Amino acid sequence: MKTNENSVSKHLSFEVFPPKKEGDFEGAYKIVSDLAKLEPEFISVTYGAGGSMSKKTIDIASYIQNELNVQAIAHMTCVGSTKEDIDKLCSELETHNIYNVLALRGDRPKDMSDEQYNNREFIYATDLIARLKEKTGLKLLGACYPEKHFEAASIEQDIIHMKEKQDMGVEAFITQLFFDNKIFYQFREYTDKIGITVPIHAGIMPVTSAKQINTSISLSGSSVPKKLTDIIAKYGNSPTDMYKAGIDYAIEQIIDLQKNGVDGVHIYTMNKPDIARQIVEAC
Repeated sequence: MKTNENSVSKHLSFEVFPPKKEGDFEGAYKIVSDLAKLEPEFISVTYGAGGSMSKKTIDIASYIQNELNVQAIAHMTCVGSTKEDIDKLCSELETHNIYNVLALRGDRPKDMSDEQYNNREFIYATDLIARLKEKTGLKLLGACYPEKHFEAASIEQDIIHMKEKQDMGVEAFITQLFFDNKIFYQFREYTDKIGITVPIHAGIMPVTSAKQINTSISLSGSSVPKKLTDIIAKYGNSPTDMYKAGIDYAIEQIIDLQKNGVDGVHIYTMNKPDIARQIVEAC
């Protein structure tokens, strides 16, 4: 996977999500344009459950890749897709000069019946990876979980699946968000032992409100260290102070990761370029 050779952001990259409404594209283009000015290594674009936002993902990724000249990575989920759906989507990506994909299973769509779910064509992310390697020349990234995927029996089992993805051709990983660097360092020791040699980008989400932390935990299952809970307890009722404290906490995390040789840091921006700018300036 190529990197932006002119990057000044010390291997920082960003995640954005597409607009929910068709009329919001101008706002989305402004967001990614502001992020591109920070010269990230790449910008990834999320994908709606069941493919509901696939066209929007491609449109935003295409703008990043072709208009802003920043490497775009399109998320691709498969839980609600057929092989034909995936093949068509890959053709569209290549038409738009998008050659990097984060291959994910994804969450079950709310409107997917039990029968559809039990008879789906892609059971795991590895099934999607196998299809993409067979049918395309796309460069693939995978997801990994420092605190293990909630369905995995153990962290060891989860990392075995990670190694399987690497052996199938995945060229880099992006972690689920985490708030405690010690957990990431322990995870990295496990991956070293099992033979993970491709880059692992650490996923960091700045928590700028007390409400956001609850949402983040419910979606990711990430644990919250005492230092962060103390910050929330102290500043949670003061939006301005919480905003600053949350960014400062993320900056501390990132600087520590960089000092300890992290391959890259992937910032979950929540489509807020100002937060990303403050982090880049500090790191």
